[in-house]
Amino acid sequence: MKAETVRNQDVSESSAKPDGEMKPEDRSVSQIGRGDGHVHSGVYALYRKEMADHLHSGRFLIVLALIILTSYASLYGAVSNLSDAVASDSDFIFLKLFTLSGSTIPSFTTFIALLGPFVGLTLGFDAINSERSEGTLNRLVSQPIYRDAVINGKFLAGATIILVMVVSMGLFIGAVGILKTGIPPTAEEVGRAAVFLLFTAVYICFWLSLSILFSVLCRHAATSAMLGIGLWIFFALFMNLVASIAAGALYPIDDMATVGRVLDNYECQTMINRLSPYYLYSEAVSTIMDPSVRTTNLVLPQQLSGAITGYLSLGQSVLLVWPHLTGLLALTAVMFAGSYIGFMRREVRSR
Repeated sequence: MKAETVRNQDVSESSAKPDGEMKPEDRSVSQIGRGDGHVHSGVYALYRKEMADHLHSGRFLIVLALIILTSYASLYGAVSNLSDAVASDSDFIFLKLFTLSGSTIPSFTTFIALLGPFVGLTLGFDAINSERSEGTLNRLVSQPIYRDAVINGKFLAGATIILVMVVSMGLFIGAVGILKTGIPPTAEEVGRAAVFLLFTAVYICFWLSLSILFSVLCRHAATSAMLGIGLWIFFALFMNLVASIAAGALYPIDDMATVGRVLDNYECQTMINRLSPYYLYSEAVSTIMDPSVRTTNLVLPQQLSGAITGYLSLGQSVLLVWPHLTGLLALTAVMFAGSYIGFMRREVRSR
Protein backbone atom coordinates (compact mmCIF):
# COMPACT_ATOMS: atom_id res chain seq x y z
CA MET A 1 0.00 0.00 0.00
CA LYS A 2 2.82 2.37 0.85
CA ALA A 3 4.69 1.53 -2.34
CA GLU A 4 1.53 2.16 -4.39
CA THR A 5 1.12 5.57 -2.75
CA VAL A 6 4.71 6.49 -3.60
CA ARG A 7 4.21 5.46 -7.22
CA ASN A 8 1.05 7.54 -7.52
CA GLN A 9 2.88 10.53 -6.06
CA ASP A 10 5.71 10.13 -8.59
CA VAL A 11 3.25 9.94 -11.48
CA SER A 12 1.42 13.06 -10.33
CA GLU A 13 4.67 14.98 -9.94
CA SER A 14 5.91 13.94 -13.39
CA SER A 15 2.61 14.90 -15.00
CA ALA A 16 2.66 18.26 -13.26
CA LYS A 17 6.21 18.98 -14.42
CA PRO A 18 6.23 21.98 -16.81
CA ASP A 19 7.41 21.66 -20.41
CA GLY A 20 10.52 23.66 -19.64
CA GLU A 21 11.76 20.97 -17.23
CA MET A 22 11.23 18.05 -19.58
CA LYS A 23 14.21 16.30 -21.03
CA PRO A 24 14.73 16.77 -24.77
CA GLU A 25 14.07 13.10 -25.42
CA ASP A 26 10.71 13.35 -23.61
CA ARG A 27 9.38 15.95 -26.02
CA SER A 28 7.15 14.46 -28.70
CA VAL A 29 6.47 15.67 -32.21
CA SER A 30 3.07 16.83 -31.04
CA GLN A 31 4.71 19.76 -29.26
CA ILE A 32 5.87 21.36 -32.52
CA GLY A 33 2.93 23.70 -32.36
CA ARG A 34 3.58 24.78 -28.77
CA GLY A 35 5.62 27.72 -27.62
CA ASP A 36 5.97 29.08 -24.09
CA GLY A 37 3.14 26.82 -22.96
CA HIS A 38 0.64 28.09 -25.55
CA VAL A 39 -0.56 26.54 -28.78
CA HIS A 40 -0.03 28.90 -31.73
CA SER A 41 -0.01 28.69 -35.50
CA GLY A 42 3.30 26.80 -35.53
CA VAL A 43 5.04 29.06 -38.08
CA TYR A 44 7.88 29.90 -35.71
CA ALA A 45 8.40 26.26 -34.76
CA LEU A 46 8.49 25.18 -38.42
CA TYR A 47 10.73 28.17 -39.20
CA ARG A 48 13.28 27.08 -36.58
CA LYS A 49 13.12 23.49 -37.78
CA GLU A 50 13.75 24.47 -41.41
CA MET A 51 16.55 26.83 -40.44
CA ALA A 52 18.27 24.05 -38.51
CA ASP A 53 17.80 21.64 -41.42
CA HIS A 54 19.33 24.11 -43.89
CA LEU A 55 22.29 25.02 -41.71
CA HIS A 56 23.16 21.39 -40.97
CA SER A 57 22.68 20.03 -44.48
CA GLY A 58 25.63 19.18 -46.68
CA ARG A 59 23.80 20.63 -49.67
CA PHE A 60 23.70 24.06 -48.06
CA LEU A 61 27.40 23.89 -47.22
CA ILE A 62 28.23 23.02 -50.83
CA VAL A 63 26.14 25.95 -52.13
CA LEU A 64 27.74 28.27 -49.58
CA ALA A 65 31.23 27.16 -50.60
CA LEU A 66 30.35 27.73 -54.27
CA ILE A 67 29.07 31.24 -53.57
CA ILE A 68 32.15 32.12 -51.52
CA LEU A 69 34.43 30.81 -54.25
CA THR A 70 32.69 32.75 -57.00
CA SER A 71 32.61 35.91 -54.88
CA TYR A 72 36.32 35.71 -54.25
CA ALA A 73 37.02 34.98 -57.93
CA SER A 74 34.97 37.96 -59.10
CA LEU A 75 36.62 40.20 -56.49
CA TYR A 76 40.05 39.05 -57.62
CA GLY A 77 39.22 39.89 -61.23
CA ALA A 78 37.85 43.31 -60.23
CA VAL A 79 40.91 44.20 -58.11
CA SER A 80 43.31 43.08 -60.84
CA ASN A 81 41.73 45.51 -63.34
CA LEU A 82 40.87 48.25 -60.87
CA SER A 83 43.94 50.39 -61.54
CA ASP A 84 43.19 50.57 -65.28
CA ALA A 85 39.55 51.41 -64.61
CA VAL A 86 40.45 54.13 -62.11
CA ALA A 87 42.87 55.66 -64.59
CA SER A 88 40.02 56.18 -67.07
CA ASP A 89 37.33 57.02 -64.47
CA SER A 90 38.21 57.73 -60.83
CA ASP A 91 34.61 58.10 -59.64
CA PHE A 92 32.69 55.44 -57.66
CA ILE A 93 35.65 53.16 -57.06
CA PHE A 94 33.76 51.13 -54.47
CA LEU A 95 31.02 50.24 -56.97
CA LYS A 96 33.63 49.04 -59.44
CA LEU A 97 34.42 46.18 -57.07
CA PHE A 98 30.98 44.76 -57.91
CA THR A 99 30.82 45.59 -61.61
CA LEU A 100 34.37 45.17 -62.95
CA SER A 101 35.31 41.89 -64.59
CA GLY A 102 38.71 40.36 -65.08
CA SER A 103 40.22 39.22 -68.33
CA THR A 104 38.58 35.80 -68.00
CA ILE A 105 36.44 36.21 -64.85
CA PRO A 106 32.97 37.79 -64.98
CA SER A 107 31.96 40.51 -62.56
CA PHE A 108 30.18 39.85 -59.29
CA THR A 109 26.88 41.16 -60.64
CA THR A 110 27.14 38.80 -63.61
CA PHE A 111 27.93 35.87 -61.32
CA ILE A 112 24.91 36.61 -59.14
CA ALA A 113 22.56 36.98 -62.09
CA LEU A 114 23.60 33.52 -63.33
CA LEU A 115 24.14 31.63 -60.05
CA GLY A 116 21.56 33.33 -57.85
CA PRO A 117 18.72 31.18 -59.22
CA PHE A 118 20.74 28.08 -58.34
CA VAL A 119 20.68 29.07 -54.67
CA GLY A 120 16.91 29.57 -54.65
CA LEU A 121 16.26 26.34 -56.54
CA THR A 122 18.52 24.37 -54.21
CA LEU A 123 16.73 25.59 -51.10
CA GLY A 124 13.21 24.83 -52.31
CA PHE A 125 13.04 22.16 -55.00
CA ASP A 126 12.26 19.37 -52.47
CA ALA A 127 10.57 21.43 -49.77
CA ILE A 128 7.21 19.62 -49.97
CA ASN A 129 7.58 16.51 -52.12
CA SER A 130 10.48 15.15 -50.05
CA GLU A 131 8.36 15.46 -46.89
CA ARG A 132 5.54 13.66 -48.70
CA SER A 133 7.73 10.84 -50.02
CA GLU A 134 9.38 10.28 -46.63
CA GLY A 135 6.05 10.25 -44.83
CA THR A 136 6.91 13.12 -42.50
CA LEU A 137 4.39 15.50 -44.07
CA ASN A 138 1.52 13.38 -42.73
CA ARG A 139 2.85 13.75 -39.21
CA LEU A 140 3.43 17.47 -39.62
CA VAL A 141 -0.12 18.30 -40.71
CA SER A 142 -1.56 16.07 -37.98
CA GLN A 143 0.03 18.23 -35.27
CA PRO A 144 -1.86 21.04 -33.45
CA ILE A 145 -0.70 23.69 -35.92
CA TYR A 146 -2.29 25.46 -38.82
CA ARG A 147 -1.70 23.66 -42.08
CA ASP A 148 -0.34 26.72 -43.87
CA ALA A 149 2.36 27.00 -41.18
CA VAL A 150 4.25 24.27 -43.03
CA ILE A 151 4.67 26.14 -46.30
CA ASN A 152 4.97 29.55 -44.64
CA GLY A 153 7.73 28.31 -42.36
CA LYS A 154 9.62 26.74 -45.25
CA PHE A 155 9.48 29.89 -47.37
CA LEU A 156 10.45 32.19 -44.50
CA ALA A 157 13.39 29.97 -43.56
CA GLY A 158 14.63 29.88 -47.14
CA ALA A 159 14.21 33.65 -47.51
CA THR A 160 16.17 34.21 -44.30
CA ILE A 161 19.02 32.02 -45.54
CA ILE A 162 19.05 33.94 -48.83
CA LEU A 163 19.07 37.32 -47.09
CA VAL A 164 21.92 36.30 -44.79
CA MET A 165 23.97 34.95 -47.70
CA VAL A 166 23.41 38.05 -49.84
CA VAL A 167 24.29 40.49 -47.06
CA SER A 168 27.33 38.41 -46.10
CA MET A 169 28.58 38.42 -49.69
CA GLY A 170 28.15 42.18 -49.93
CA LEU A 171 29.99 42.77 -46.66
CA PHE A 172 32.76 40.37 -47.69
CA ILE A 173 33.38 42.09 -51.02
CA GLY A 174 33.16 45.53 -49.45
CA ALA A 175 35.55 44.70 -46.61
CA VAL A 176 38.14 43.03 -48.83
CA GLY A 177 37.85 45.83 -51.38
CA ILE A 178 38.46 48.49 -48.74
CA LEU A 179 41.47 46.61 -47.45
CA LYS A 180 42.87 46.27 -50.96
CA THR A 181 42.24 49.84 -52.13
CA GLY A 182 42.41 51.69 -48.82
CA ILE A 183 39.58 53.98 -49.99
CA PRO A 184 36.39 54.03 -47.88
CA PRO A 185 33.07 54.20 -49.76
CA THR A 186 30.92 57.31 -49.82
CA ALA A 187 27.34 57.40 -48.54
CA GLU A 188 26.12 57.35 -52.15
CA GLU A 189 28.07 54.17 -52.87
CA VAL A 190 26.88 52.46 -49.69
CA GLY A 191 23.28 53.29 -50.58
CA ARG A 192 23.64 51.93 -54.10
CA ALA A 193 25.26 48.75 -52.80
CA ALA A 194 22.40 48.31 -50.31
CA VAL A 195 19.79 48.69 -53.07
CA PHE A 196 21.75 46.21 -55.17
CA LEU A 197 21.69 43.67 -52.32
CA LEU A 198 17.94 44.23 -51.90
CA PHE A 199 17.35 43.51 -55.59
CA THR A 200 19.54 40.41 -55.32
CA ALA A 201 17.62 39.05 -52.33
CA VAL A 202 14.25 39.58 -54.04
CA TYR A 203 15.58 38.04 -57.26
CA ILE A 204 16.75 34.87 -55.52
CA CYS A 205 13.54 34.69 -53.46
CA PHE A 206 11.61 34.56 -56.73
CA TRP A 207 13.44 31.38 -57.64
CA LEU A 208 12.85 30.02 -54.15
CA SER A 209 9.09 30.56 -54.47
CA LEU A 210 9.14 29.05 -57.97
CA SER A 211 10.98 25.95 -56.76
CA ILE A 212 8.52 25.54 -53.86
CA LEU A 213 5.66 25.76 -56.37
CA PHE A 214 7.20 22.95 -58.43
CA SER A 215 7.77 20.98 -55.22
CA VAL A 216 4.06 21.25 -54.43
CA LEU A 217 2.89 20.34 -57.93
CA CYS A 218 5.39 17.53 -58.65
CA ARG A 219 5.43 14.25 -56.79
CA HIS A 220 9.18 13.66 -57.19
CA ALA A 221 11.98 16.02 -56.21
CA ALA A 222 13.94 15.22 -59.38
CA THR A 223 11.04 16.41 -61.54
CA SER A 224 10.69 19.72 -59.70
CA ALA A 225 14.44 20.25 -59.87
CA MET A 226 14.53 19.65 -63.62
CA LEU A 227 11.63 22.06 -64.20
CA GLY A 228 13.36 24.76 -62.18
CA ILE A 229 16.69 24.26 -63.93
CA GLY A 230 14.97 24.26 -67.32
CA LEU A 231 13.33 27.63 -66.65
CA TRP A 232 16.60 28.97 -65.28
CA ILE A 233 18.45 28.05 -68.48
CA PHE A 234 15.62 29.35 -70.67
CA PHE A 235 15.46 32.77 -69.03
CA ALA A 236 19.25 33.16 -68.85
CA LEU A 237 20.20 31.91 -72.31
CA PHE A 238 17.24 31.63 -74.66
CA MET A 239 14.75 34.33 -73.66
CA ASN A 240 16.62 37.01 -75.58
CA LEU A 241 16.64 34.79 -78.69
CA VAL A 242 12.89 34.18 -78.40
CA ALA A 243 12.25 37.91 -77.97
CA SER A 244 14.37 38.70 -81.03
CA ILE A 245 12.54 36.14 -83.17
CA ALA A 246 9.11 37.34 -82.00
CA ALA A 247 9.97 41.00 -82.58
CA GLY A 248 11.37 40.17 -86.02
CA ALA A 249 8.15 38.35 -86.93
CA LEU A 250 5.91 41.19 -85.75
CA TYR A 251 8.08 44.07 -86.96
CA PRO A 252 10.44 42.74 -89.64
CA ILE A 253 13.47 44.87 -90.41
CA ASP A 254 15.08 44.98 -93.84
CA ASP A 255 17.12 47.44 -95.84
CA MET A 256 14.03 49.55 -96.49
CA ALA A 257 12.81 49.63 -92.87
CA THR A 258 11.89 53.03 -91.49
CA VAL A 259 13.05 54.48 -88.21
CA GLY A 260 9.59 53.92 -86.78
CA ARG A 261 9.74 50.22 -87.68
CA VAL A 262 13.16 49.87 -86.04
CA LEU A 263 11.84 51.53 -82.88
CA ASP A 264 8.80 49.27 -82.83
CA ASN A 265 11.05 46.23 -83.19
CA TYR A 266 13.26 47.37 -80.32
CA GLU A 267 10.33 48.18 -78.04
CA CYS A 268 8.68 44.84 -78.74
CA GLN A 269 11.89 42.96 -78.04
CA THR A 270 12.44 44.89 -74.81
CA MET A 271 8.88 44.30 -73.65
CA ILE A 272 9.17 40.55 -74.18
CA ASN A 273 12.56 40.43 -72.49
CA ARG A 274 11.15 42.20 -69.44
CA LEU A 275 8.91 39.22 -68.83
CA SER A 276 12.08 37.45 -67.73
CA PRO A 277 13.22 37.88 -64.11
CA TYR A 278 16.81 37.51 -65.29
CA TYR A 279 16.46 40.48 -67.65
CA LEU A 280 14.61 42.57 -65.06
CA TYR A 281 17.32 41.95 -62.49
CA SER A 282 20.23 42.55 -64.88
CA GLU A 283 18.76 45.78 -66.23
CA ALA A 284 17.96 47.10 -62.75
CA VAL A 285 21.35 46.23 -61.30
CA SER A 286 23.25 47.80 -64.21
CA THR A 287 21.28 51.00 -63.65
CA ILE A 288 21.80 51.09 -59.90
CA MET A 289 25.49 50.22 -59.94
CA ASP A 290 26.36 52.61 -62.78
CA PRO A 291 25.31 56.21 -61.97
CA SER A 292 26.07 57.26 -65.55
CA VAL A 293 23.09 55.26 -66.84
CA ARG A 294 20.32 57.81 -67.30
CA THR A 295 17.57 55.71 -68.86
CA THR A 296 16.54 52.09 -69.35
CA ASN A 297 15.08 52.74 -72.80
CA LEU A 298 16.50 53.58 -76.20
CA VAL A 299 18.06 57.04 -76.47
CA LEU A 300 17.69 58.85 -79.78
CA PRO A 301 20.33 61.28 -81.12
CA GLN A 302 17.94 64.23 -80.86
CA GLN A 303 17.44 63.41 -77.18
CA LEU A 304 21.18 63.62 -76.60
CA SER A 305 21.37 67.04 -78.20
CA GLY A 306 21.76 69.61 -75.45
CA ALA A 307 21.73 67.04 -72.65
CA ILE A 308 23.88 67.79 -69.61
CA THR A 309 26.45 65.12 -68.89
CA GLY A 310 26.79 63.89 -65.36
CA TYR A 311 25.74 61.24 -62.87
CA LEU A 312 22.29 60.51 -61.54
CA SER A 313 21.68 60.60 -57.82
CA LEU A 314 20.65 57.48 -55.96
CA GLY A 315 17.06 58.62 -55.73
CA GLN A 316 16.85 59.25 -59.48
CA SER A 317 18.35 55.84 -60.25
CA VAL A 318 15.87 54.17 -57.89
CA LEU A 319 13.00 55.90 -59.69
CA LEU A 320 14.24 54.39 -62.95
CA VAL A 321 14.30 50.83 -61.61
CA TRP A 322 11.31 51.03 -59.27
CA PRO A 323 9.09 49.19 -61.84
CA HIS A 324 11.69 46.41 -61.99
CA LEU A 325 11.57 45.89 -58.23
CA THR A 326 7.78 45.94 -58.30
CA GLY A 327 7.79 43.37 -61.10
CA LEU A 328 10.16 41.03 -59.24
CA LEU A 329 8.09 41.34 -56.06
CA ALA A 330 4.90 40.67 -58.00
CA LEU A 331 6.38 37.58 -59.67
CA THR A 332 7.58 36.29 -56.31
CA ALA A 333 4.16 36.88 -54.74
CA VAL A 334 2.38 35.12 -57.62
CA MET A 335 4.66 32.09 -57.41
CA PHE A 336 4.28 31.81 -53.64
CA ALA A 337 0.51 32.32 -53.87
CA GLY A 338 0.35 29.47 -56.37
CA SER A 339 2.35 27.17 -54.10
CA TYR A 340 0.26 28.22 -51.08
CA ILE A 341 -3.05 27.54 -52.81
CA GLY A 342 -1.78 24.29 -54.30
CA PHE A 343 -0.54 23.05 -50.94
CA MET A 344 -3.74 24.00 -49.10
CA ARG A 345 -5.92 22.27 -51.70
CA ARG A 346 -3.81 19.13 -52.07
CA GLU A 347 -4.58 16.02 -50.07
CA VAL A 348 -1.37 15.17 -48.23
CA ARG A 349 -2.53 12.46 -45.86
CA SER A 350 -2.93 9.82 -48.53
CA ARG A 351 0.18 8.28 -50.01
